[in-house]
Amino acid sequence: MVCFRLFPVPGSGLVLVCLVLGAVQSYALELNLTDSGKATCLYAKWQMNFTVRYETTNKTYKTVTISDRGTVTYNGSICGDDQNGPKIAVQFGPGFSWIANFSKAASTYSIDSISFSYNTGDNTTFPDAEDKGIITVDELLAIKIPLNDLFRCNSLSTLEKNDVVQNYWDVLVQAFVQNGTVSTNEFLCDEDKTSTVAPTIHTTVPSPTTTPTPKEKPEAGTYSVNNGNDTCLLATMGLQLNITQDKVASVININPNTTHSTGSCRSHTALLRLNSSTIKYLDFVFAVKNENRFYLKEVNISMYLVNGSVFSIANNNLSYWDAPLGSSYMCNKEQTVSVSGAFQINTFDLRVQPFNVTQGKYSTAQDCSADDDNFLVPIAVGAALAGVLILVLLAYFIGLKRHHAGYEQF
Repeated sequence: MVCFRLFPVPGSGLVLVCLVLGAVQSYALELNLTDSGKATCLYAKWQMNFTVRYETTNKTYKTVTISDRGTVTYNGSICGDDQNGPKIAVQFGPGFSWIANFSKAASTYSIDSISFSYNTGDNTTFPDAEDKGIITVDELLAIKIPLNDLFRCNSLSTLEKNDVVQNYWDVLVQAFVQNGTVSTNEFLCDEDKTSTVAPTIHTTVPSPTTTPTPKEKPEAGTYSVNNGNDTCLLATMGLQLNITQDKVASVININPNTTHSTGSCRSHTALLRLNSSTIKYLDFVFAVKNENRFYLKEVNISMYLVNGSVFSIANNNLSYWDAPLGSSYMCNKEQTVSVSGAFQINTFDLRVQPFNVTQGKYSTAQDCSADDDNFLVPIAVGAALAGVLILVLLAYFIGLKRHHAGYEQF
């Protein structure tokens, strides 16, 4: 028997959707798989989304993020037997599916592989795809976990293959559950062992002794992402969060001294993830457009407010911080990234380069003042033309008056 439900991040309420596109709250998938005796044999709870780059009918390329799963089913999920290992099978949308396979050794079990299938024939997600059909991407993992341990990975894990980027985070999973009881012993992924990911908090967060509304300019922090031994993403910025929840507005300055960065760099996407003791994740996702420019495409946040509730918002349809590839984007003045009506980010002393970083240094910057200059140029030209027109009219009327006076004298 398969028992399933869509489980929200605490404090968000229970609804039957997860991770929808645009500015929405973020929800996790949860599966409790039971055997014929109704004892739990496999438990999993996780969040995921997918980014697919595809060719369009006019021979250009587009990138789409697949996170709106609508109605989800788990047909084909099994506890496993002597011939077949446990399997999580998820179906969503028209022709989309996801499968995770497990196996067992003497003292460990493994997450062997992940398979993701997407349907470019879905005109809602791929309205202008050149090739229509179901495409499957298989990834071999071989993640070994001690038997009777619960695997946890709060950090972002990214897989990239064949123009598909798979993102996973807040993962909890245990196959081969013993005696129907999910283990309290946790086995952490390597990323959680080496990074300073904020711990998952299931209770309320203590309120500070004072709750001032910060109006001062936030301190700028410097963040980076490495790919092996090389720096692949650089960001310097002061961040101020404007949050409205339950008609209560709050302004929060991010302290860079207690904020940590992780992320990933790919050929056409890059991620900067910030976290702290109260911020589970604040994601800045960059993308390449037209093969020659980059921009901020997506912002996701999940954080604990002082009243203990969780605030989660995602928007993958943004267009900020546009600059040529091979350069950085810079803006010293205050800017606002409007993620949704309930969440905006004010940035100060911003400089960011998510692609083509060389020797760990910023490349030549495109300043946001150039945008202002581009805006002022037509105004200046229009004003100059208006001035010339006025001078011409004045000269005309003066000449006309003198000519008329000459006739009267004659």
